[in-house]
Amino acid sequence: MTDTESRDDRAARRRASDPPPAPQPLVVPVLDSHTHLDIVGGEPASAIADAAAVGVTRLVQVGCDEPSSRWSAALADAEPAVVATVALHPNEAPRLSNLDESLRVIEGLAGLPRVRGIGETGLDTYRTGDDGRPAQEASFRAHIAMAKRFGKALVIHDRDAHADILRVLEEEGAPDVVVMHCFSGDGVFATECVRRGFVLSFAGTVTFKNASGLRDAARVTPLDQMLVETDAPYLTPMPHRGRPNAPYLIPLTVRGIAEAVDRDIDEVCAGISATGERVFGPWH
Repeated sequence: MTDTESRDDRAARRRASDPPPAPQPLVVPVLDSHTHLDIVGGEPASAIADAAAVGVTRLVQVGCDEPSSRWSAALADAEPAVVATVALHPNEAPRLSNLDESLRVIEGLAGLPRVRGIGETGLDTYRTGDDGRPAQEASFRAHIAMAKRFGKALVIHDRDAHADILRVLEEEGAPDVVVMHCFSGDGVFATECVRRGFVLSFAGTVTFKNASGLRDAARVTPLDQMLVETDAPYLTPMPHRGRPNAPYLIPLTVRGIAEAVDRDIDEVCAGISATGERVFGPWH
């Protein structure tokens, strides 16, 4: 391992600054396809209501370990606006004393009706060094099998690992629905993912001044293969980069995407919403 700071530690640092003001509401409702309300802070009901007030009417709450996966499944069961995914994050896998037992816990949650995806799983060579990569890859392969067994979307975390992600998916056989969470590639990699039928989920990073490659990726991604997300409390869109993120800030990212692809904002929202329903099923 090359990084010992936990996701909770990183979230606490992000929450230390003031939350941004609410953006102009969307006319056509949209979803946040990837958020972490367990570490956003505050009451989940307040975050859900704040999002709904600006047209973000559906949320996908994502699990990253045993506790957060249980929490996510329980929240989705209690809140009609929320569905869940469950998984062991790739950076968690090398830290676990018994990976197989933890995978069995995730498998026990995967069949729940309000759990609609397996993730976030994948590979990360940024925070995990060479010694942790075998456990990462073993965990990724187990999650792929789980997604296929339960017929649910596979939500992939890919950091500095594009080629290896594609290699493992080819070796294992990709599930019917693959979501590239917080897509981080350029137009060339996006074209390859689109060709394979993957869904690309864009976070607030697409609005960053230095993210021309991400905007190129958005331009080659059809709306029926596009999602938008916060990855809250991280990756806050401009003009609030560095401040705490939450689902109510999705309109900033959607408007950034619409500008990048030169399409009407209502059309983009409608397309993303339809993609969300196809990937994760109906919320109600």
